Amino acid sequence: MKYPSLLFWLIAVIITLSSAIYQRMTGPTHPYRGSVELSGETISYRLIRSFPLPGDAPVRVGAENREITGSFQYKRYPSHDQWQKAPMLREGDELVAYIPEQPPAGKVMYRIALENNGEKVELPDEPIVIRFRAGVPAWALTPHIILMFAAMLFSTRAGLAAIFRERTYRLTLWTFATLVLGGLVFGPIVQKFAFGDYWTGWPFGTDLTDNKTALAFIFWLVAVIRVGKDHRHRGWVLAASIVLLIVYLIPHSLLGSEIDWTQENLP
Repeated sequence: MKYPSLLFWLIAVIITLSSAIYQRMTGPTHPYRGSVELSGETISYRLIRSFPLPGDAPVRVGAENREITGSFQYKRYPSHDQWQKAPMLREGDELVAYIPEQPPAGKVMYRIALENNGEKVELPDEPIVIRFRAGVPAWALTPHIILMFAAMLFSTRAGLAAIFRERTYRLTLWTFATLVLGGLVFGPIVQKFAFGDYWTGWPFGTDLTDNKTALAFIFWLVAVIRVGKDHRHRGWVLAASIVLLIVYLIPHSLLGSEIDWTQENLP
């Protein structure tokens, strides 16, 4: 392997790992972290926004001071429900709120208030939305994750090859194959296990994960066809690699599957 090629692979690995970390740390299902001041004490919290079924979702806030009490309000989202209120339960050094179990893709909006000696704080300023999901077996989830980031790796390397006028066809094929397997084979399987539907993007819904996967697939399909006919069509490979990079910069699960509780026929 020539030195420039090794360097390009290293750059591709760094970009892929960076995108993996970014996906892990962003998005509407990543826990919301923050801190508040109450009676001179700093209380740090981590509020969950995704929960695997079955069972009620426990939301825990550390509060060693036994004089601190808490309450939480919740309602289904989106819905016309009225806010329900309940006290938080003390379990050792924590105050715990239990969000009622919902079916897969069911969402609940909730907010928490802490109080001590007449002083009250809410955390955070805006309500949190949590989504319930069913369990996904490892045989489906593991290859989905590996293949999707393999596609990102090959895509980035192919884009670098296009920029520096290297041969791109083999890298294009590897990108296309891993994207199809990870995004259009194992992706819908994971979606089915977690939320009950294989596909909730266009034309059936607005799931951004499905839609951005479809967009990347179209660009890489064109790139495969164009480069297969003439290796000088590197511009298509570069365009497809940029599209996939943008796809990975969009937070995961944004506009994801959800039950619309505003429909009158739903319980």
